[in-house]
Amino acid sequence: MASEKAEGGEVPLLYSEGNVAGRVALEREVRGWSTTELAERVTRAGVKMNQTAVWRIENGSPRRRINLDEALAFSRVFELPLEELMSPPLEGLDIESRRLVQEAVEAFYETRDARDRLHRAVVAVAGHIKAHPDSSRAIHQQCLRLMGDERDARVLSGDIEDGGHY
Repeated sequence: MASEKAEGGEVPLLYSEGNVAGRVALEREVRGWSTTELAERVTRAGVKMNQTAVWRIENGSPRRRINLDEALAFSRVFELPLEELMSPPLEGLDIESRRLVQEAVEAFYETRDARDRLHRAVVAVAGHIKAHPDSSRAIHQQCLRLMGDERDARVLSGDIEDGGHY
């Protein structure tokens, strides 16, 4: 770290640490979290932190230092690689743009996870039918009963007959 003092007598922060502080504030705002909520999430991620610490990281003068455990916890909480958390935010993206992109990314991962879960469930049902062929008709009827929509039930039954969702 530079040993010379900046104007005002403060030692300048390392470039990446200053970026982390700025990104913590930005990522928190994008998600609509309060400093208290972020502190609680970081604590649940395994690093004890309070609201004051978050505020001092984002706004303090001098800014509160961030240790490696805290940086890793922020990375985990924001679901960002540490390298991304340390990098300066992309220029040209306002808070609303970031919010919209964040929502799209979260929806993408939720959809992917749901597709994977559906595939595993369909494979399991197909395996059950293979082991118990006489249950096939009742399983398809149960799909219709639970789904209530004949077209959707046919799609699911077709996936089961094909042995998978993909």
